[in-house]
Amino acid sequence: MLALVTNDDGIRSPGLAVLARVAHRAGYDVVVAAPERESSGASAALHGAEEDGRLRIDEVRAPGLPDAVRSLAVAADPALIAFVAAYGAFGAKPDVLLSGVNRGPNVGNAVLHSGTVGAALSATSLGIRSMAVSLDAADPAHWETAEEVAEHAFAWFHGTDLGRRTLNVNVPDVAPAELEGLRQAPLATFGAVHARLAREDEAGGVLVTYEGTERATEPDSDAGLLARGWATATLLVAPWADTSLEVPPLARNMVGG
Repeated sequence: MLALVTNDDGIRSPGLAVLARVAHRAGYDVVVAAPERESSGASAALHGAEEDGRLRIDEVRAPGLPDAVRSLAVAADPALIAFVAAYGAFGAKPDVLLSGVNRGPNVGNAVLHSGTVGAALSATSLGIRSMAVSLDAADPAHWETAEEVAEHAFAWFHGTDLGRRTLNVNVPDVAPAELEGLRQAPLATFGAVHARLAREDEAGGVLVTYEGTERATEPDSDAGLLARGWATATLLVAPWADTSLEVPPLARNMVGG
Protein backbone atom coordinates (compact mmCIF):
# COMPACT_ATOMS: atom_id res chain seq x y z
CA MET A 1 0.00 0.00 0.00
CA LEU A 2 1.34 3.41 -0.98
CA ALA A 3 0.53 6.77 0.62
CA LEU A 4 1.47 10.07 -1.01
CA VAL A 5 1.87 13.03 1.35
CA THR A 6 1.71 16.58 -0.01
CA ASN A 7 0.68 20.08 1.14
CA ASP A 8 0.52 23.70 0.03
CA ASP A 9 2.98 25.04 2.64
CA GLY A 10 6.03 23.73 0.81
CA ILE A 11 8.59 20.98 1.31
CA ARG A 12 10.06 22.59 4.47
CA SER A 13 6.83 22.37 6.47
CA PRO A 14 6.92 20.13 9.58
CA GLY A 15 3.30 19.19 8.84
CA LEU A 16 4.47 16.75 6.17
CA ALA A 17 6.27 14.62 8.76
CA VAL A 18 3.12 14.43 10.90
CA LEU A 19 1.11 12.78 8.13
CA ALA A 20 4.04 10.69 6.93
CA ARG A 21 4.37 9.18 10.41
CA VAL A 22 0.63 8.50 10.61
CA ALA A 23 0.63 6.63 7.29
CA HIS A 24 3.89 4.84 8.05
CA ARG A 25 2.57 3.52 11.38
CA ALA A 26 -0.55 2.29 9.59
CA GLY A 27 1.62 0.07 7.42
CA TYR A 28 1.86 2.18 4.27
CA ASP A 29 4.92 2.81 2.16
CA VAL A 30 5.16 6.62 2.09
CA VAL A 31 6.38 9.11 -0.51
CA VAL A 32 6.42 12.83 0.25
CA ALA A 33 6.01 15.06 -2.83
CA ALA A 34 5.35 18.69 -1.94
CA PRO A 35 5.72 22.05 -3.68
CA GLU A 36 9.23 23.46 -3.62
CA ARG A 37 7.73 26.70 -2.28
CA GLU A 38 4.48 27.74 -0.61
CA SER A 39 1.38 27.43 -2.79
CA SER A 40 -1.36 28.64 -0.44
CA GLY A 41 -4.61 29.59 -2.16
CA ALA A 42 -3.77 27.54 -5.25
CA SER A 43 -7.07 25.62 -5.08
CA ALA A 44 -6.97 22.90 -7.78
CA ALA A 45 -4.69 24.83 -10.14
CA LEU A 46 -2.36 22.83 -12.39
CA HIS A 47 0.62 25.16 -12.59
CA GLY A 48 4.12 23.75 -12.80
CA ALA A 49 7.62 24.77 -13.87
CA GLU A 50 9.22 22.77 -16.65
CA GLU A 51 12.76 22.32 -17.88
CA ASP A 52 13.03 20.92 -21.42
CA GLY A 53 9.38 19.88 -21.21
CA ARG A 54 9.85 18.00 -17.93
CA LEU A 55 8.34 18.91 -14.58
CA ARG A 56 11.17 19.90 -12.24
CA ILE A 57 11.54 17.43 -9.34
CA ASP A 58 14.41 17.44 -6.82
CA GLU A 59 15.32 15.12 -3.96
CA VAL A 60 14.93 17.43 -0.93
CA ARG A 61 14.56 16.13 2.61
CA ALA A 62 11.47 17.40 4.44
CA PRO A 63 12.18 17.91 8.18
CA GLY A 64 11.43 15.14 10.67
CA LEU A 65 10.57 12.35 8.24
CA PRO A 66 11.03 8.66 9.08
CA ASP A 67 14.22 7.32 7.51
CA ALA A 68 12.42 5.09 5.00
CA VAL A 69 10.38 7.91 3.48
CA ARG A 70 11.38 9.30 0.08
CA SER A 71 11.05 13.09 -0.11
CA LEU A 72 10.67 15.21 -3.26
CA ALA A 73 10.36 18.94 -3.92
CA VAL A 74 8.20 19.53 -6.98
CA ALA A 75 7.96 22.79 -8.93
CA ALA A 76 4.18 22.56 -9.10
CA ASP A 77 0.94 23.38 -7.34
CA PRO A 78 -0.37 20.67 -4.98
CA ALA A 79 -3.21 19.64 -7.30
CA LEU A 80 -0.77 19.08 -10.17
CA ILE A 81 1.34 16.92 -7.84
CA ALA A 82 -1.78 14.84 -7.11
CA PHE A 83 -2.60 14.71 -10.82
CA VAL A 84 0.78 13.44 -11.99
CA ALA A 85 0.98 11.01 -9.06
CA ALA A 86 -2.18 9.32 -10.36
CA TYR A 87 -0.29 8.62 -13.60
CA GLY A 88 2.83 7.17 -12.00
CA ALA A 89 5.12 10.20 -11.64
CA PHE A 90 6.43 9.03 -8.25
CA GLY A 91 6.10 5.27 -8.67
CA ALA A 92 2.91 3.26 -8.42
CA LYS A 93 -0.42 5.07 -8.26
CA PRO A 94 -0.98 5.93 -4.58
CA ASP A 95 -3.71 4.13 -2.66
CA VAL A 96 -4.24 7.22 -0.49
CA LEU A 97 -3.23 10.87 -0.56
CA LEU A 98 -2.76 12.84 2.66
CA SER A 99 -2.57 16.62 2.29
CA GLY A 100 -1.17 18.83 5.06
CA VAL A 101 -0.79 19.32 7.89
CA ASN A 102 -1.62 22.86 6.77
CA ARG A 103 -0.63 25.87 8.87
CA GLY A 104 -3.96 27.65 9.31
CA PRO A 105 -7.55 26.38 9.13
CA ASN A 106 -9.37 25.22 6.02
CA VAL A 107 -12.99 25.66 7.01
CA GLY A 108 -16.26 26.89 5.52
CA ASN A 109 -16.87 27.67 1.88
CA ALA A 110 -13.32 29.06 1.76
CA VAL A 111 -12.07 25.46 1.26
CA LEU A 112 -12.80 26.11 -2.41
CA HIS A 113 -9.63 28.23 -2.54
CA SER A 114 -7.34 25.99 -0.49
CA GLY A 115 -4.36 24.33 -2.13
CA THR A 116 -4.36 21.72 0.64
CA VAL A 117 -7.99 20.77 0.02
CA GLY A 118 -7.61 21.25 -3.74
CA ALA A 119 -4.93 18.56 -3.88
CA ALA A 120 -7.14 16.15 -1.93
CA LEU A 121 -10.22 16.79 -4.07
CA SER A 122 -8.16 16.39 -7.24
CA ALA A 123 -6.83 13.05 -6.03
CA THR A 124 -10.32 11.84 -5.11
CA SER A 125 -11.56 12.69 -8.60
CA LEU A 126 -8.72 10.53 -9.97
CA GLY A 127 -9.68 7.52 -7.87
CA ILE A 128 -7.28 8.05 -4.94
CA ARG A 129 -8.80 8.12 -1.44
CA SER A 130 -7.82 11.44 0.11
CA MET A 131 -7.72 13.27 3.43
CA ALA A 132 -6.72 16.89 4.14
CA VAL A 133 -5.61 18.01 7.61
CA SER A 134 -5.13 21.59 8.88
CA LEU A 135 -3.99 23.09 12.18
CA ASP A 136 -5.64 26.32 13.34
CA ALA A 137 -2.58 28.58 13.62
CA ALA A 138 -0.23 30.39 11.27
CA ASP A 139 2.69 29.32 13.48
CA PRO A 140 1.47 26.16 15.27
CA ALA A 141 2.78 25.12 18.67
CA HIS A 142 0.99 21.76 18.99
CA TRP A 143 1.80 19.52 16.06
CA GLU A 144 1.37 16.57 18.42
CA THR A 145 -2.35 17.35 18.71
CA ALA A 146 -2.68 17.35 14.93
CA GLU A 147 -0.89 14.00 14.83
CA GLU A 148 -3.22 12.45 17.43
CA VAL A 149 -6.35 13.62 15.58
CA ALA A 150 -4.96 12.69 12.16
CA GLU A 151 -4.13 9.18 13.37
CA HIS A 152 -7.64 8.73 14.77
CA ALA A 153 -9.24 10.02 11.56
CA PHE A 154 -6.92 7.95 9.34
CA ALA A 155 -7.75 4.75 11.23
CA TRP A 156 -11.38 5.22 10.15
CA PHE A 157 -10.59 6.73 6.75
CA HIS A 158 -8.28 4.10 5.31
CA GLY A 159 -10.68 1.27 6.13
CA THR A 160 -13.82 2.99 4.82
CA ASP A 161 -15.17 3.25 1.28
CA LEU A 162 -15.79 6.99 0.91
CA GLY A 163 -16.76 6.84 -2.76
CA ARG A 164 -16.23 10.32 -4.23
CA ARG A 165 -15.88 11.93 -0.82
CA THR A 166 -12.78 13.65 0.58
CA LEU A 167 -12.25 13.88 4.33
CA ASN A 168 -11.33 17.39 5.53
CA VAL A 169 -10.04 17.60 9.11
CA ASN A 170 -9.29 20.75 11.13
CA VAL A 171 -7.52 20.73 14.50
CA PRO A 172 -7.30 23.52 17.11
CA ASP A 173 -3.77 24.52 18.10
CA VAL A 174 -4.09 23.39 21.72
CA ALA A 175 -2.27 20.86 23.87
CA PRO A 176 -3.73 17.33 23.63
CA ALA A 177 -5.14 17.58 27.16
CA GLU A 178 -7.09 20.70 26.16
CA LEU A 179 -8.67 19.19 23.04
CA GLU A 180 -12.44 18.77 23.38
CA GLY A 181 -12.50 15.87 20.91
CA LEU A 182 -13.46 15.33 17.28
CA ARG A 183 -16.88 16.08 15.79
CA GLN A 184 -18.31 15.88 12.30
CA ALA A 185 -19.37 19.34 11.18
CA PRO A 186 -20.94 21.16 8.23
CA LEU A 187 -19.11 23.93 6.40
CA ALA A 188 -19.41 27.46 7.77
CA THR A 189 -20.87 30.08 5.46
CA PHE A 190 -17.59 31.94 4.89
CA GLY A 191 -14.57 30.29 6.43
CA ALA A 192 -11.39 31.68 7.88
CA VAL A 193 -11.54 34.90 5.87
CA HIS A 194 -13.95 36.78 3.66
CA ALA A 195 -13.50 39.74 1.36
CA ARG A 196 -14.89 43.27 1.32
CA LEU A 197 -14.95 45.20 -1.94
CA ALA A 198 -14.84 48.98 -2.29
CA ARG A 199 -14.91 50.95 -5.52
CA GLU A 200 -11.86 53.11 -6.10
CA ASP A 201 -11.92 56.61 -7.54
CA GLU A 202 -11.67 57.61 -11.19
CA ALA A 203 -9.06 54.94 -11.84
CA GLY A 204 -11.90 52.40 -11.87
CA GLY A 205 -10.12 49.78 -9.78
CA VAL A 206 -11.56 47.68 -6.95
CA LEU A 207 -10.00 47.58 -3.50
CA VAL A 208 -10.15 44.10 -1.93
CA THR A 209 -9.54 43.63 1.79
CA TYR A 210 -9.77 40.42 3.81
CA GLU A 211 -11.24 40.09 7.28
CA GLY A 212 -11.54 37.28 9.78
CA THR A 213 -14.95 35.61 9.96
CA GLU A 214 -16.88 35.90 13.22
CA ARG A 215 -16.98 32.19 14.06
CA ALA A 216 -19.42 32.54 16.97
CA THR A 217 -22.29 33.31 14.58
CA GLU A 218 -22.29 29.65 13.42
CA PRO A 219 -21.31 27.73 16.57
CA ASP A 220 -22.09 24.26 15.19
CA SER A 221 -20.22 24.74 11.91
CA ASP A 222 -16.65 23.57 11.33
CA ALA A 223 -15.37 27.10 12.02
CA GLY A 224 -17.50 27.50 15.17
CA LEU A 225 -16.56 24.14 16.68
CA LEU A 226 -12.88 24.70 15.89
CA ALA A 227 -12.98 28.01 17.77
CA ARG A 228 -14.42 26.18 20.81
CA GLY A 229 -11.59 23.66 20.97
CA TRP A 230 -13.03 20.82 18.89
CA ALA A 231 -11.31 19.10 15.99
CA THR A 232 -13.73 18.82 13.07
CA ALA A 233 -14.28 16.33 10.26
CA THR A 234 -16.19 17.26 7.13
CA LEU A 235 -16.85 15.05 4.12
CA LEU A 236 -16.54 16.97 0.85
CA VAL A 237 -17.87 15.65 -2.46
CA ALA A 238 -15.51 15.77 -5.42
CA PRO A 239 -16.91 17.27 -8.65
CA TRP A 240 -19.83 15.30 -10.00
CA ALA A 241 -22.84 15.87 -12.23
CA ASP A 242 -26.10 16.57 -10.39
CA THR A 243 -29.07 15.32 -12.43
CA SER A 244 -31.73 16.04 -9.80
CA LEU A 245 -32.77 19.22 -11.67
CA GLU A 246 -33.53 19.08 -15.39
CA VAL A 247 -32.19 21.73 -17.73
CA PRO A 248 -34.58 22.16 -20.70
CA PRO A 249 -33.05 20.91 -23.94
CA LEU A 250 -32.58 23.04 -27.03
CA ALA A 251 -33.32 21.22 -30.29
CA ARG A 252 -32.06 22.62 -33.57
CA ASN A 253 -32.78 21.42 -37.09
CA MET A 254 -29.76 19.77 -38.59
CA VAL A 255 -29.37 20.41 -42.31
CA GLY A 256 -27.23 17.95 -44.18
CA GLY A 257 -25.15 18.95 -47.10
